[in-house]
Formats: sequence, C-alpha cells, structure tokens
Amino acid sequence: MKGGTAAGWLCLAAIGLLSGCQSSPESTVVDHGSYRLETLHQAPGADQRIRFLVMHYTAEDFHSSLKTLTDEHVSAHYLLPAYPSLEKGKPLAYQLVPEDMRAWHAGASNWRGRTNLNDTSIGIEIVNQGFSHRLLTTHWQPYTPEQIELLIRLSRDIVKRYDIQPTDVVGHSDIAPQRKQDPGPLFPWPQLAQAGIGAWPDKTEVERYLAGRDKHAPVPMERLLEKLARYGYGVDPAWDARQQRNLLAAFQMHFRPNDYRGEPDAESEAIIDALLSKYGAAR
Repeated sequence: MKGGTAAGWLCLAAIGLLSGCQSSPESTVVDHGSYRLETLHQAPGADQRIRFLVMHYTAEDFHSSLKTLTDEHVSAHYLLPAYPSLEKGKPLAYQLVPEDMRAWHAGASNWRGRTNLNDTSIGIEIVNQGFSHRLLTTHWQPYTPEQIELLIRLSRDIVKRYDIQPTDVVGHSDIAPQRKQDPGPLFPWPQLAQAGIGAWPDKTEVERYLAGRDKHAPVPMERLLEKLARYGYGVDPAWDARQQRNLLAAFQMHFRPNDYRGEPDAESEAIIDALLSKYGAAR
C-alpha cells in the first residue's frame, strides 16, 4: 500500500514537470497578437550582435551628407552636424538607422579577426570635409568642439549599452586602411579615451618601451606588422610595400597623428607595445 502510494506521488510529480514545460508564469509570456512567446527559458549560448563602434567623417556638408546617407547605397546609424542645434536645451544628433538594424557604412573591413563589420558594428558619421590639397600640403578640417561634445555623449551611451571594449572603438581607416583615411589625423582620440571611449596608450609606458632609442630609428616592418596584427589590424601577407605602409600610416594617424608617413620607426613600435601591454592581444 505504501509502495503504491509512493509510486503514485512520483507519477504525479512527473506529470507536473511535464505540464510545467507546457505552461509558464504569465509574467514570462509576451503577447504578439496572433501568437504568444514564452521567455522564461533563455539560452546562455548567445552574445551581443554589436561588437564595434566605427567613426567616420562625411567629406561633405550637412545637407549633402544627409542626402547621401539616406539613399539606397550607403547609410550609417548616426549623423552629427558640425554645429548641432539644440532641442529643449540639448544638442541634437540624427539617427538614420535603428541600432538593431545593419547599416552600410564599413564596407570591406577587418578588425580583430572579424570581417564585414557592417554586421557587428554601429557607425557614426561626423560632418567634416576631411582633407583638401593646397599647393604641396594637405589641409585637414578641424572638428568643432560642439560636435565632439555631442559625439562623446552619444558614444558613451553606445559603449555602455553594448559593453564595447576600448580596442573595439575604431576609425574607418583602422578597419579599411587600403581605402579610407577617415576620421583623419585631427580626430581627438585622446579626448574620447579620457571620456571612457576607445583605447589610448599611457605616455609613460610608451617612453618605457622606447627605452632611450631615437624615436625615428628604423625598425623592421615585418616585426611592426606582426605586432599590429596581434593588436587587431588585418594584415595580409601578400601585401606589397605600399600596402604595408598604408596600414602602418592608418595606425599612426590614430595613435601618432603628428607623423603618419607609414615609416616603421621606434616610436611606432613603442606605441603598439604600450597598447598591447595595456589592452592585450586580439583573441
């Protein structure tokens, strides 16, 4: 009699467990009109789609930029004017693509082992004419304090929202060095890093790795490229000397904008060594 009762209780418990798989607390069920979704059982095998934040300049004025970025060929998630207007006392940015949708801003790209960064990034276009040639010099347009302040406010929210790592806040030239130069040498990466957005090497660590060498002393390009690849830059072994210099110039434009000729020198090596020490190699 007692054994039969125990078996009965086990059967009832099993039925209850099975029933539990078919019904859930009402608080975990979401109504979608013609059907409902149960959201209690969440799989751990998932991560954020958004991994990177990519900075661009538009190379056009605001109205031309807005027209370009809202046609069918190219797009970005956000557009920042040179002089943002105020909406209820706060600077106004333009969202052109929702963050949960893919925008066409990165093109053929490579960073930290990932390609086609359109799939995994948010793109911010900043109104800036880029560069122009004057006689034998290249003139770069400065960014305005107003748009950089707005950029910091917007980027800080994005970085926090998706837990984007400092090394994954990049310029278009970092991820496509053979094609792009934006956001250019006047982009204030140190100011953004101080605000918690993006990577920047510690000056004392750069000096330590420089170890008293002349900062212009040549170093082997192959050694420098190997370190850049470890940090996250996409390096193709088939590149010729010009393409190798293009990649090094992109790195220098980001982290040593006073000299971005693509010359492999001791200061560039000290900077990448300091970055690897601070942030680690790409995985």
